[in-house]
Amino acid sequence: MRYLIIGLGSYGKNLAVNLSMLGHEVVGVDNRQSNLEDVKDKLASVYLLDCAQKSALDVLPLRHVDIAIVAIGEDFRASLRTVALLKKSGVKRIFARAIDELHESILQAFSIERILTPEKRAAGDLANELNFNSEVATFGITDDYLVSKISAPRKFLGSAYRNLNFSRFGLILIAAVRKKTTKNILGIVTEEECLLDIDRRSMEETVESGDTLVFVGSKQNFLDFAKKMSDSSPML
Repeated sequence: MRYLIIGLGSYGKNLAVNLSMLGHEVVGVDNRQSNLEDVKDKLASVYLLDCAQKSALDVLPLRHVDIAIVAIGEDFRASLRTVALLKKSGVKRIFARAIDELHESILQAFSIERILTPEKRAAGDLANELNFNSEVATFGITDDYLVSKISAPRKFLGSAYRNLNFSRFGLILIAAVRKKTTKNILGIVTEEECLLDIDRRSMEETVESGDTLVFVGSKQNFLDFAKKMSDSSPML
């Protein structure tokens, strides 16, 4: 895949470098030389341009990129103008970062493919972690349903997986993962993640500290579940 990332601040830079490390061709653009210096040896090519100007966009290989991502965060006007110019130039797939609800609402009017809200998502993930008192990672399936990966809370420790009842919260436990440490003949210790067989009715495996549980359900399901976890009643 070929990506064009406009705006190489903290978010845009990390996104660009990560995509490049995954083997994608990334073209980076910023109007500050210092931002380009950080990534010029890690991306396919970089451009020192102000993309809020149409003449600048004419220099870029717009017809040869699969997705254009406007990662501009601070300059509200520059972000919107860049998106408008990309649309006018015929770019089919545009992602854009929104820094607040007003920015997001205006971007919706452009009918671009995706609006990115990294700060909102990060805040939501952290709120979930604090609420569940464990590490949480989420993946949205639709606006209402998501998959959530949660480090097994202390409340579950010692309980048999086959006895855990999450259906009353509308949640489905789809996987459980456990980290196991092994040592080879040279004495080198390695750690790997193993998928537990939680579907066997006769399984007596109990939840251990460090296990990771993966659920699917609605946002409301997870809210109800989090409230239940915060009280003192048993989870079974």
